[in-house]
Amino acid sequence: MDLKERLHSHLIQIVRDRNPYLASEGHFYAQQYIREQWAQWGTVEIDDFSVRGRIHHNLILDLPPFDQASKKQLPPIVIGAHYDTVPGSPGADDNATGVAVLLELARDIASAPLKYPVQLVAFDMEEYGYLGSSHHAAKYKQQQESIRLMICLEMLGYCNHNPNSQNYPAGLKYFYPNYGNFIALIGNLQTVPDLINLTDKIRKSGQPCEWLSVPNQGLIVPDTRRSDHVPFWDNGDPAIMVTDTANMRNPHYHRESDRIETLDLDFLAGVCQGLVEAIRYI
Repeated sequence: MDLKERLHSHLIQIVRDRNPYLASEGHFYAQQYIREQWAQWGTVEIDDFSVRGRIHHNLILDLPPFDQASKKQLPPIVIGAHYDTVPGSPGADDNATGVAVLLELARDIASAPLKYPVQLVAFDMEEYGYLGSSHHAAKYKQQQESIRLMICLEMLGYCNHNPNSQNYPAGLKYFYPNYGNFIALIGNLQTVPDLINLTDKIRKSGQPCEWLSVPNQGLIVPDTRRSDHVPFWDNGDPAIMVTDTANMRNPHYHRESDRIETLDLDFLAGVCQGLVEAIRYI
């Protein structure tokens, strides 16, 4: 199977109502699918955290760097995507696309390790206030461990080539295209060199890409604070959200209509391939 076919086969398994409270069967199914896929590449850690007395689970796959003999332990690149949905939505774009790309990154990095160790994380409870990623970011802070870069994969598969198909938070429309056929990278200030580098490599792969850096943990543009990168920003870690811009482009956001047939699988494959190539240059 080629990349597009593999992404599609992941989506077929993952796209279903995955709300942890109201669709616990679909939620558990997605969790097990991620675990099964990752088990091909290493030991999958189930990291439990509690919310109002109920246990939830992040899934973690650690992939070692190519030079494991080195005495100098480099800080990890953390790449995450959430697998839960809002109630009543099958969550194709939000966020089965992010999870599908996360699964393919595991395949690629496991077969050809990077300079840095890579930690892949499937986050639970994003839709309830980034609770899985908050738990994960807090562990790094408590252990006073640094992170080379956190990359959050948040909705990667909706594309619209028509003029005026892309909206923006106030003030930004003058600087960016008005058609929604690009992937966006949004980072805090310390990620500017990575934003420039990743954007350049993604564009060279043939995928249109735009970037934005925001000061002050994104508080001046609240729409940039809407996924699992936020707890890392708030801890002062370098973090980038990769996104198709959600409801700024996708009319199916948080709706029952967020289904596979609304996605552009060529766009999704282009985003995935661009990320595969770009991350190797970090």
